[in-house]
Amino acid sequence: MGRLLAIDYGRRRCGIAVTDPLRIVATALTTVAAGELLPYVTRYVAENQVDAIIVGLPRQLDGSPSESMRYIEPALGRLRHALPQMPVVMWDERFTSTLAHKAMIEGGFARKTRQDKGAIDRMAAVIILNSYLDSLK
Repeated sequence: MGRLLAIDYGRRRCGIAVTDPLRIVATALTTVAAGELLPYVTRYVAENQVDAIIVGLPRQLDGSPSESMRYIEPALGRLRHALPQMPVVMWDERFTSTLAHKAMIEGGFARKTRQDKGAIDRMAAVIILNSYLDSLK
């Protein structure tokens, strides 16, 4: 059994989280610039056993796709082209940034850390991945 890798895709930054090989725990991995996402992910997949990539699917409150899909779809196309054998699963990411910020407050993170947008992106990726893991149970 391999790891699952989650991506909270943003126009500037992408938060990345990963599970352990047994898929028990999701942890924040890193934040990369959007333009560096593809090289980072392809390198990570080459060096680690990854079974699937979970990408946050931005949706409106009514469930329709968010406007931000217009810049996520080209990035997904490049990812699927670079890793054609890798399953890429879109997963609802509504409220993940809000939940990430709330989790950081409850976790006692310092104000400066909570204002770090990269930290929020990483935490959002963890939330996306945990939500996906919960759906598998």
